[in-house]
Amino acid sequence: MKEKTNFITENINNLTTLWKTVGTPFNAYFKSADFEYCEIKNSEWPNRLWFNQPTNQKIIDVLKNKAATTEAKITFPIWNLNNKDQQALLEQNGFKLKFEQIAMCLKPNDLFEVENTVKIELVTNQNQATLWSDIFLQSFKYTISTETINKTLKNVDYYLAYHNNIAVGTAIIFNTNNVAGIHSVGIPPAMRRKGYAAQIMKLLINKAIKNQAELITLQASNMGKNIYLNLGFKEQFLIKNYILDQ
Repeated sequence: MKEKTNFITENINNLTTLWKTVGTPFNAYFKSADFEYCEIKNSEWPNRLWFNQPTNQKIIDVLKNKAATTEAKITFPIWNLNNKDQQALLEQNGFKLKFEQIAMCLKPNDLFEVENTVKIELVTNQNQATLWSDIFLQSFKYTISTETINKTLKNVDYYLAYHNNIAVGTAIIFNTNNVAGIHSVGIPPAMRRKGYAAQIMKLLINKAIKNQAELITLQASNMGKNIYLNLGFKEQFLIKNYILDQ
């Protein structure tokens, strides 16, 4: 039970540290006793606000005022581990559910056998960053800007996936402690149903193992969950992402 709790803590820590890391070069990360948030202007990511303690009406009132004054649209993720009333309180105050994610983890063992048809390449320059941003937009229908990538290359590993020298996907590996967080695995619609996502994941897992990661974490959509289950990932908890319905 203790190990399971630690895995949940590591998943949340990897995710929130990624948001902090991306926000910091833009002077866009802020912290209070009640919550932390990242708001990058002219961007759609990460722009998150997350709670440091159980939510109450006083905190919600502060959040509503902040959401009404921010230039960027802020997403409010909640993981109902300690306070089951957070969801109801947000909905009573005009917040609406935007999307859900399933937090998952894998304690890696053996390397996967991979095909030679797909490779992943670390983004290291402006042209690659622009291509990564474009492929990501096609995949997810929102933007991680080239500027965001360029400003965080030293601390966040962005990968492009190629098949026959054609870019077919994106991914991020972000490391905290001995944890490798896999994020933003995206395949453009025209490239889907070709097995690329599973091949990319195997390559990312192998890279994490070679880098001596003791735990691999991610946050999956319900649509993509089965890919990760088939690779040995286990479900941990549900993340509900809200926005203020203005």
